[in-house]
Amino acid sequence: MACCEKVLIRMRLHYLLLASTCLAAQVSDPVAAKLVAPTGTLRAVFLAANPVQGRVDPKTGAVRGVAIDLARELGRRLGVPVSIRGVAGMRAMEEGFANHTLDIAFLAFDPTRATSMDFSNVYDLSWSSYLVPVNSPLHAVADADRPGIRIGAATGASPELFLSRNIRNAEIERYASPSAADALRMLAAGEIDAYAANRQRLIEMAANAPDTRVLPDNYSAVLQAIAVTKGNVPALTVINRFLNDRRASGFIQAAIDRAGLTGAVDVAPFLKK
Repeated sequence: MACCEKVLIRMRLHYLLLASTCLAAQVSDPVAAKLVAPTGTLRAVFLAANPVQGRVDPKTGAVRGVAIDLARELGRRLGVPVSIRGVAGMRAMEEGFANHTLDIAFLAFDPTRATSMDFSNVYDLSWSSYLVPVNSPLHAVADADRPGIRIGAATGASPELFLSRNIRNAEIERYASPSAADALRMLAAGEIDAYAANRQRLIEMAANAPDTRVLPDNYSAVLQAIAVTKGNVPALTVINRFLNDRRASGFIQAAIDRAGLTGAVDVAPFLKK
């Protein structure tokens, strides 16, 4: 038997063993439910403007996406109803935790955010890149970190936080909650040379703007996770056990596929953030 075949067999056995272990310890008991959803309803939020997490139908208000699928599945396993809605930004999440009106929030992990809330293990990786004019001299993400290049980004968003720590030569232009139309206008006007966001958002922007293109590579993988009130370690233990189970079962991959995120988002490996 070839060496690579042996490795694949060992990996399959590992995942099967992990899945069976997790299934044997499903979070379906009332104690776990009380730890995560103390009011008897799992109250969850996600970033409404982030297609990697979920989408809100502008006409009906119905929500769908990876975060919604995970929240509803967690509620089902806990045996409690689920209330999940989209919010405008992280401030609403912080206020919800502070006011005890929120149990979990779907939010990308970043060290700066971990000061006000605690995060689960990462469940998926959403890739980030740049949108540029179709005739731009930039052809890879490394090309953007040069003197004289202006990179636009949403203030406080995961791409902006990452770039603020890692860009050495380019200039970052920060904007408060820019819309897709704002970003496209700034690119067309030459106010910025590239716009930074998650790949899914950029793909959708480029589909409506044929004079733009998304660079083929990525500068970071954003670590999507579930946040809880700072210090709520018991809830995190339940949630991490749930995420490991759903990862091993293929549930997270299926949720990514249903949301149409294939190519922009990948299931996170069995690693902590």
